[in-house]
Amino acid sequence: MKKFEIEAITENLHAVLGFIDEQLELIGCPMNIQMQIDIAAEEIFVNIAGYAYKVGTGMAVVGVELHPEQPSVDITFIDHGVPYDPLAKADPDITLCAEDRQIGGLGIFMVKKSMDEVKYEYLDGCNILTMKKGW
Repeated sequence: MKKFEIEAITENLHAVLGFIDEQLELIGCPMNIQMQIDIAAEEIFVNIAGYAYKVGTGMAVVGVELHPEQPSVDITFIDHGVPYDPLAKADPDITLCAEDRQIGGLGIFMVKKSMDEVKYEYLDGCNILTMKKGW
């Protein structure tokens, strides 16, 4: 797994996506899949930047594990912020009109729908969220 550690601030989103895209290009990831991964990665990283650390900022680690034989990728986000499982919240009711829906949860819902698998664990003081996507 190739890892990239960076301060978890929204201004670093471009660098995070650049790192992920560079890895995806190594195994010829199709552009439509890369765009889905980028959107999901943006949602996760921006949430870490905005909510993980109560005071100030902290670091985030982004890991990319390529599986050229399948082909697929695992992308892992790790932070030392407040324990939070974004997968625990119920999915929003997308059959309701926007005015009738509760605020929040749509981004992680999109991540769950666009990735093949998303899992979360809190281990050794770290939030660890892993997304898997194949093509």
